[in-house]
Amino acid sequence: MNWQKLTQVEQLEEIKRQSFDRPVLLFKHSTRCSISSMSLDRLSRNWQPSDEEKVTPYFLDLISYRDLSNQVAMLFGIPHQSPQVILVKNGQVVYDNSHFGISYQEIMSKI
Repeated sequence: MNWQKLTQVEQLEEIKRQSFDRPVLLFKHSTRCSISSMSLDRLSRNWQPSDEEKVTPYFLDLISYRDLSNQVAMLFGIPHQSPQVILVKNGQVVYDNSHFGISYQEIMSKI
């Protein structure tokens, strides 16, 4: 996967704008959590090279950018979880899930 890194709050408005052209996938990852690592690995193993033509993936390191993670929760009106996947389409969250509920098939069905 060719993740774009989410590191600045200013990127959130750009992500929202981008989602009107193409859905945006946010993966909130805790580098200290084995469940988060397993969820990321499952998603990455299923990811197809052609998926990046359908959706723009962003990666948020929760340990380094906790305040930014809280901003994501506030902007999109969803509770913070870790790990967490959020799919934004037309400025709105159309899918979010966490832990082992993160499903590549469900994500792709919402695109």
